[in-house]
Amino acid sequence: MNKLSNSIKLVVFLLTLSFSCLSYSQDLIMARIKQSFPETMVNLQSAIKKTGYTISRVQRVDIGLTKSGFKTDKYRVVFFGKANQVDNLISKHPDIAPYLPLKISIFAENNDTIIVSNNPQHMKSYFKKIPSHYFSTWEKDVKKIFQLTGVID
Repeated sequence: MNKLSNSIKLVVFLLTLSFSCLSYSQDLIMARIKQSFPETMVNLQSAIKKTGYTISRVQRVDIGLTKSGFKTDKYRVVFFGKANQVDNLISKHPDIAPYLPLKISIFAENNDTIIVSNNPQHMKSYFKKIPSHYFSTWEKDVKKIFQLTGVID
């Protein structure tokens, strides 16, 4: 009976996982997108701009990994924020500087593209002097960016 119960739990877990296109956890927001990397990258950058943010830079990660001997496909980190907001928060709370601007990682995996971001709400417990509305707004906006990028929710 115990083996059957564990098997049923595993099947339910796998079915739930397979139906989930956009994953939310306490720490990460992640999605597998059925688009090529270049198409997803264009959509991601457009979604960031449509959500009212500015892209500060795009960092190539794949070059460094390849030089270190790792085999990797396309891999980037997109940094984005609202310049005045970031500058204001860092000037009042310098300890948040390593976490701003916000970031979304994007990488190719076979014919799909994966996008991943830290859930900004998770930072709220570490920065108690910063008004909580920043973290909830960032979380809402990151989820909106994911949806606009091509995730069907």
